[in-house]
Amino acid sequence: MMTNQGLEFIVQRDQLTHCKSRKLDFPDQQTLATGQVLLKIDHFAFTSNNVTYAAFGTAMKYWNFFPTETGWGNIPVWGFADVLLSNVDGIEPGERFYGYYPMASHLLVTPSRINVNGFSDSAAHRQEMHPLYNQYLRTTTDPAYQKDTEALQMLLRPLFITSLMIDDFLDDNQFFGAKNVIISSASSKTAYGLAFALSQRAARDYQIIGLTSEANRQFVTNLGIYDQVLNYEQCGQLDASVASVYVDMAGSASLRSEIHHHLSDNVVYSCAVGGTHWEDLGSGQHLPGARPSLFFAPAQIKKRLADWGSAGLQSKLADAWQKLILRITDAQHPWLQVSHSYGADASNQLVLKMLSGKVAAQEGHILSLSRSS
Repeated sequence: MMTNQGLEFIVQRDQLTHCKSRKLDFPDQQTLATGQVLLKIDHFAFTSNNVTYAAFGTAMKYWNFFPTETGWGNIPVWGFADVLLSNVDGIEPGERFYGYYPMASHLLVTPSRINVNGFSDSAAHRQEMHPLYNQYLRTTTDPAYQKDTEALQMLLRPLFITSLMIDDFLDDNQFFGAKNVIISSASSKTAYGLAFALSQRAARDYQIIGLTSEANRQFVTNLGIYDQVLNYEQCGQLDASVASVYVDMAGSASLRSEIHHHLSDNVVYSCAVGGTHWEDLGSGQHLPGARPSLFFAPAQIKKRLADWGSAGLQSKLADAWQKLILRITDAQHPWLQVSHSYGADASNQLVLKMLSGKVAAQEGHILSLSRSS
């Protein structure tokens, strides 16, 4: 009989504001299958990036990672978990792993490619998706891990890797000749991670322009990494005479259309990254300028692994990460206020608040379904 009781939090796929929790049963040591490990998920971050996972859950197959009831989805999150039970050589109870988890209290995995750095989950339903999302890193050997910055790692690390890969891709393509890099949803963590990376290039000859809501304009301005900050209603003030790159973190079809029509053929590159404006998603076809394309960070990571090797890539990422952490935790101008919440009710409240766009830009939220305080 399965004796480990767990909990998961799920949303209705076609109506994300319909949320619920449900109890789950997991194996005990006697019923755990050979080759399986039961992880107890300690805590995880929930950001606008997770709203993007939900918004593109069907199109990008994010729902496939952690299957649940028909018509419902478990939003993937980044967090930390401890090994509760193990029936696998090389993975011991009590070990702690960073990786891609469901919004749940537990996760049953089937580890493969086990080494000193961690393992990959070889569960059959996960093999169609990119292997990057199936990797779990041991905290004892992860060079980027620090116990006192776990919250920042959950909130920012996966997003910052995407930010760095966009920055690297643009540089790899000489910014397509652009003099403006325009970033929507400029207060989002992926957006300001990108703006930070772009601002670090000493010889840059482009302007970094952030588009945001009036409510977040002061926050975005105070970050000090954008050369210009505009409200969404001020898109008409963008200089239409110079070549521009548009990095779309918002996913808003109407905003994308407005920018492309205003800048016309001077949109030399346009990429979709996020979906913070999930209620206004739509096609990017038949617009003036460069045809919008989906930016997929793992593709650029694969290229750089071939160019630099794993050690070279990890070194560059770690160096950039440390610079970002120093900036974010600056005592005089901190970028984040981290809060921790526990249980299904808190998860429900935060998800609905995030979906409605009512989470302040400076807030960073950590959730747990496996403990009460």
